[in-house]
Amino acid sequence: MSSPAEFYKSLPPISKAYGTACLLTTIACQIGLIHPGHIALDLELAIFHLQVWRLITNFFFLGKFSINFGIRLLMIARYGVQLENGPFERRTADFLWMMIFGALSLLVLSAIPFFRSLFLGISLVFMLLYVWSREHPNATINIYGLVSLKAFYLPWAMLCLDVIFGSPIAPDLLGIIAGHLYYFLSVLHPIAGGKNILKTPVLIQKLVARWRIGAPTNNNPQPERTTGGAFRGRSYRLAG
Repeated sequence: MSSPAEFYKSLPPISKAYGTACLLTTIACQIGLIHPGHIALDLELAIFHLQVWRLITNFFFLGKFSINFGIRLLMIARYGVQLENGPFERRTADFLWMMIFGALSLLVLSAIPFFRSLFLGISLVFMLLYVWSREHPNATINIYGLVSLKAFYLPWAMLCLDVIFGSPIAPDLLGIIAGHLYYFLSVLHPIAGGKNILKTPVLIQKLVARWRIGAPTNNNPQPERTTGGAFRGRSYRLAG
């Protein structure tokens, strides 16, 4: 069994960076180095008082140390890592663009009164979970050793559990909406014959290449997709 240091070193770059930022931010807030109010999303302060960091830092706070915080961090370590090592393998720029698009979508959607929130980190984690569930729809997931279900339903099961345990529904639902928006525009719409309007910007590709983030880009053709419907996710051709 690898040591914690070896496990951490083996994590893909974007998931590792985001998970680390969330952990360090929570530690800093817990010990009093940072007040959560100074990094919270406040559009008035961000726009009219030029506190633009709030548009980014609000995604790094998943709440103070608690069981819920631990679950969110584990979701990044599992589902974010599996996405980055699976469907997005050697596509670090695409994975980074997915995260950026998700964050921008959440910022826009959070302007709706029902979804208004000071912190959108939980919603971004739920977006990752939703995209993972669409990429691995037929995987079997066991929840707390009590219930087994297809991965396609996992985001909704986690949302129901959060509501049962007293957490607000809006952040989870917001993440699911953002995740579906990304998956529809990047996968379902092109499958149906539409244009892929979410191609990774050249600037993101150049930044990833310049800073040598992740493995070199795979220049082989992308895995084929099918019109298999809502429950099938992407289709991959096996070599040989």
